[in-house]
Amino acid sequence: MAKKAVVMIREDDPQFRITPFQQMASACSGALITSLFMTPLDVVKIRLQAQQKALLSNKCYLYCNGLMEHICPCGDTAWIPRRVHFNGTMDAFYKIAKLEGVPALWSGLSPTLVLALPCTVIYFVSYEQLRYRMKTKYNLATHTTAQPIWIPLIAGATARMTAVTIVSPLELIRTKMQSKKLSYADITVALRQVIKYEGYRGLFRGLASTLLRDVPFSGLYWTTFETTKKAFNKPDSEKNTFLFNFFCGSVAGSIAALVTLPFDVVKTHQQIELGEKEIYTGWQHFIIICMKTSSVTGFKT
Repeated sequence: MAKKAVVMIREDDPQFRITPFQQMASACSGALITSLFMTPLDVVKIRLQAQQKALLSNKCYLYCNGLMEHICPCGDTAWIPRRVHFNGTMDAFYKIAKLEGVPALWSGLSPTLVLALPCTVIYFVSYEQLRYRMKTKYNLATHTTAQPIWIPLIAGATARMTAVTIVSPLELIRTKMQSKKLSYADITVALRQVIKYEGYRGLFRGLASTLLRDVPFSGLYWTTFETTKKAFNKPDSEKNTFLFNFFCGSVAGSIAALVTLPFDVVKTHQQIELGEKEIYTGWQHFIIICMKTSSVTGFKT
């Protein structure tokens, strides 16, 4: 019991905790490593998806490289060769590298990092600071070293809400530019139209549906993550291995993504409308239209 108590205290002991600057460096490193490793896998995935006949009839398609989703047009995407057919994952890796060069496997990396780095830093640093401060006050009030389940829930939701709100205008511009071929001049015109008719509030189009997706996602993720760690971690273990944390993160991410996927579809459609004739008056209207036209399957896009 003494050894277990020492481990629980050491986890948040100021002597062993990293500083906010070190947390920022860790967040940047994590975002960079994630994008470098995940982008090639998702490039292959979207190439395989893009050659499906049913998908090519749509306006655009969605892919995520582990940090954020990207909207890409199906009809005029220059970097997808139409005459090349991929027979599987390994075949796609081989043909893309051979015909287009190895760098083609990292298509879309730059715009991801531009937005992901500040968002990731704000998110993870805010979460760690909030969780630590709330846990410290709770422990002082109750004279215990335990962490109740509501602390990661509140800390994760609050941190995500802060990060999403700050970068929302940048997310709006990025989503619109990836929905179809647009120059920065076209984006400027669209932004001016939005500000003229909707005010600066229009720059946060899609924020409500984004919050409905990301805030519950983060709350569920961190709650499940901390709960899974507590449930499967051995009492006499003094350190969490990479594989153990990877397992806990995979379980938490899968559950949270499954619950919040419908709001992701709503957010994407709202942001694509920037500068165009408005189709949906709000996220509630989109849900009604989607249910009428595609039933529940419309939210699995």
